[in-house]
Amino acid sequence: MTKRNNIAAWLKWSSLMGVLYCCLCFFAILMAVQGGLFPEPWDPPPSPLTAGIAATGRRALIVLTWPVAKIKRYLPGKSLPGVDYAYFFITGFAVGSVACKINTEAGDQKPKKPEKPAGKNEPGAKDSASTAGSAVVKGREKKVTGNQAASIHDKVKISPLAKKLMEEKNLSVEDIIEGLGRITREDVDLVAGINRQEGPASLEDGAGLKEASREVTRQRISVLRRKLSQRLVAVKNETAMLTTFNEVDMSTIIEIRKSYQGHFTEKHGVKLGFMSFFVKAVTKALKLYPNVNSYIDGEDMVSPEYCDIGIAVQTDKGLMVPMLRNTEGMGLADIETGILELAEKARKNRISIEDMTGGTFTITNGGVFGSLLSTPILNPPQSAILGMHNITDRPVAISGKVEIRPMMYIALSYDHRIIDGRDSVGFLVKIKEMLEDPVKMLSGGRDPANLLLGL
Repeated sequence: MTKRNNIAAWLKWSSLMGVLYCCLCFFAILMAVQGGLFPEPWDPPPSPLTAGIAATGRRALIVLTWPVAKIKRYLPGKSLPGVDYAYFFITGFAVGSVACKINTEAGDQKPKKPEKPAGKNEPGAKDSASTAGSAVVKGREKKVTGNQAASIHDKVKISPLAKKLMEEKNLSVEDIIEGLGRITREDVDLVAGINRQEGPASLEDGAGLKEASREVTRQRISVLRRKLSQRLVAVKNETAMLTTFNEVDMSTIIEIRKSYQGHFTEKHGVKLGFMSFFVKAVTKALKLYPNVNSYIDGEDMVSPEYCDIGIAVQTDKGLMVPMLRNTEGMGLADIETGILELAEKARKNRISIEDMTGGTFTITNGGVFGSLLSTPILNPPQSAILGMHNITDRPVAISGKVEIRPMMYIALSYDHRIIDGRDSVGFLVKIKEMLEDPVKMLSGGRDPANLLLGL
């Protein structure tokens, strides 16, 4: 009976000790992990707690070691002389079983301190109420409002290819931004370059290159261009076109324009340009070489006694060649006035078929577009066309010396069926002579001294 009583007392004592042991374990864990039982917030030291496992046969004990110096702050008025560390035996467990589970997501984060509600007069009240989102850059948090975050995402340019891939993989802009774990120097330089340019040429795919496009556009050719195309092809197929070249020193004409521009404009109401000199020189040269002013009509060669000079004009609808009629009776002022009227009609799209019909010779000026040299194509049924080009300063030999002069290349394309080489070259040389010495235009292209001497 006594033995049974001893066993019963031992069981009661063991149960009581077990309950007490569990309570101590519960409070020890709360103290070590949260510290919520103490009057001041728990601030873990750099190495506040170490854990170990002591094995004794088939049982094992979890042992927590904590420096006494760190415990004194929670035990006011207590003295622990000569004691450096306190050991807490938390619980025992069977060898081979799971001792504990560790939460690896918490990391080294500190428990948040309770936030005080911001009052109306406190500066933090407005900020805390308006803060709705955050953006992480290089491990640091930068808080922005929800509207700001939405506007930032709206500004992100997504290429069609990237958007398709994002839809296939079910990713959002936020997922892509969060996936960029590291911002490099190249990324910063790229964004800085985009901000400096302020986006006139949008950069896509983060590489500064636009995606290659395979799109095409189709539009119907205008009636004017179709007609022009047919005539140009006919010229190549039906004529024996040839081109000869020469160059002109424009120094004298430039000096005349510079010296007399003001008086000329004041008297005639128009500016003195280069084209009037060329029209005048061509008109005089056509009188000397009538074959250049002729055209073929079936089996006949037609040679007009008049000179209708066509001026090629580039318009929005295409190339047009309106005519200056009877230039043989015009002066420079009349020619400039006629050119001005044709240019005004071209700008207003008022050039009629009558303005473009007929004509015995054409002048085209590719120099206004920067052309240095070209081979102009004939304007049928005419037999010749003169091409003007850009004026550039070039070194030339003058009386055995090298001088820099404003030079222009001129080209004459002609129909070799009706114009021989002698006439074509002589015609172009005569134009060159009259442009370099405009006084010869007054004597029909001849040397005034020869006329005076009757030579």
